[in-house]
Amino acid sequence: MRALQISDFDSPPALVDIAVPEPAPGEVRIAVEACGLNFADLLMSRGKYQERPEPPVTLGMEMAGRVETLGAGVERLAVGDRVAVFNGQGGLAELAVVPAERCVKLPDAMSAIHAAAFQVAYGTSHVALDHKARLQPGERLVVTGAAGGVGLTAVEIGALMGAEVIAIARGAEKLDIARQAGATHLIDAESAAIRGQLKALGGADVVYEAVGGELFRQCFRATNPDGRILAIGFAGGEVPQIPANHLLVKNLSVIGLYWGGYLAFAPEVLTGSLEQLFGWYEAGRLRPHVSHALPLTQALEALELLRQRRSTGKVVVTMP
Repeated sequence: MRALQISDFDSPPALVDIAVPEPAPGEVRIAVEACGLNFADLLMSRGKYQERPEPPVTLGMEMAGRVETLGAGVERLAVGDRVAVFNGQGGLAELAVVPAERCVKLPDAMSAIHAAAFQVAYGTSHVALDHKARLQPGERLVVTGAAGGVGLTAVEIGALMGAEVIAIARGAEKLDIARQAGATHLIDAESAAIRGQLKALGGADVVYEAVGGELFRQCFRATNPDGRILAIGFAGGEVPQIPANHLLVKNLSVIGLYWGGYLAFAPEVLTGSLEQLFGWYEAGRLRPHVSHALPLTQALEALELLRQRRSTGKVVVTMP
């Protein structure tokens, strides 16, 4: 079968032929139909992600497909079931072996492309805004990177939860996509005095921050007393340093979130969140935005779209 793998952290990923994997007890083999890409795939390919599996590694953290083979002891799934899986790796391949307990059965109305684009982006934003920040109706939510994979879902979910959403993204086209997802106010990330613009709108009660660097600092300084700042990621490349004295004076909370980390210590947080999200999807209240869907033979081009920030929402790789 074909898979996109890294052989070492100094070489680019390559499409290779590898042996078909067999499921061990408690595992299933999935015929992958689609794989959603994440910025973390780029970090993992260079050995810079917080989880650093030893090469060779097949990239692709989240996937959707059909159960093809059951390992011994698997009872909750059947051959032919449509599922989505967050496995941390293995999705950019024609077949993948994953723990059965990580498989989530899909609503009939959800396509494989939407399913592959759903778990990490929507899961991250929902757990961050609901479970961690306790976002309340009427609060002012600032979202950075608001047209990206996770940022756009934060805009959509924040608006759905009743917040007044301020979207920060680069350029008119990306800002318009954020507006369509529910943003009330739009700020170009390249404009001057972002802090001043945020203060003029009343400041932030909750900040969903996925970029880092100077943008984090501008949003931090525009956060209202007793506000919450969610550290989601550092796509800009710079991890910000947080002045603890400002936290004290303004009674601020900075909250870290690594969505996949809950699998190790509280998986029920993720499963409960996904149940809510799938319910919203079935009710037509969520509309996943996939800007590009490319075949496995163009997986390197798909990753490059993320690297160059030329995509909006999610990029998905499809299998034959």
